[in-house]
Amino acid sequence: MASASGMPDARDSNQGRGEDEPLLGRAGDASQQEDQGLQFNFVIGTAVIAQVGIWILAATIWASVFVQPLMLFSAHPLLNSAGILLTTQAILLLQPTHTPKQKKQGTNIHATLNMTSILTLIAALVVIEYNKIAHNGAHFESPHAILGLITYILFFLQAIVGIAQYYTPSVFGSVENAKSIYKYHRMSGYVLLVLSFATIAAATQTDFNKKVLHIQLWAVVVASVITLVGVLPRIKKQKLGL
Repeated sequence: MASASGMPDARDSNQGRGEDEPLLGRAGDASQQEDQGLQFNFVIGTAVIAQVGIWILAATIWASVFVQPLMLFSAHPLLNSAGILLTTQAILLLQPTHTPKQKKQGTNIHATLNMTSILTLIAALVVIEYNKIAHNGAHFESPHAILGLITYILFFLQAIVGIAQYYTPSVFGSVENAKSIYKYHRMSGYVLLVLSFATIAAATQTDFNKKVLHIQLWAVVVASVITLVGVLPRIKKQKLGL
């Protein structure tokens, strides 16, 4: 439909582009172009901000660990931070995809990154549990430990549902049934990312961190906020059913 000036109505030109419209910004601002490779998805739109935040967070943790004598426990924060770093990359990679080909390629790499993340998180859990058992330490008493356990469980469930709905949709009865829960998988993924940052923040209040690692709460909060500022605006409204 044309406007009084004879130009196409802006509303009409945007119809059908809901999947290109990010939560903040204009349609196409955070979308992968037809001729672009997936590698550009890591920096499209506000992804650069997210990269700055997550790498600052990882570097802060790694620096605090490596300036101290390494021990078995050192693997716990290193593996956990690596897992969250991989998860963030998996999110950034898949967000801009919108064509069937892009979605298929993106989902396969998204799954690979997330499964690698899950393996690092499982390894981190094994390390801390072994360390607790070896030193007769208390299990799951601190806010960090409780949040951590919840986060580990949710990560595992998120991965199982994500793999099942895409690669074995028959377990949901049909492909359409599996697709109908995509939006909930996406929503829970963003919630889980926030929960992960909260768990890291809680870790700064543990006795071990206060006495040995000295990771500052403000540094974790600032880096986490910067990451979310980069991730959240790229959310596609239609992909969340909005």
